[in-house]
Amino acid sequence: MSSNLIHVMKREDAIKDFVETWLPHIIIKYEWNGFDEVARCEGWNNYTDHLCKSGLISDWQYENWSHPDICLFDLA
Repeated sequence: MSSNLIHVMKREDAIKDFVETWLPHIIIKYEWNGFDEVARCEGWNNYTDHLCKSGLISDWQYENWSHPDICLFDLA
């Protein structure tokens, strides 16, 4: 519950942090041969799990945040 958290991270802040801190490692490790949606989505899942277990986001946020656009391959 967010009322139990000292500071609740907003989704846009989490995405920015993910792009700056986790995504570069995912790109280096898994995208040497092109875009890897599965690796990015799994990275986002692991990242939000970490945030939740660290008390930086609520259980509700963890369970309801969708994958950010940066994780999804867009054919358009």
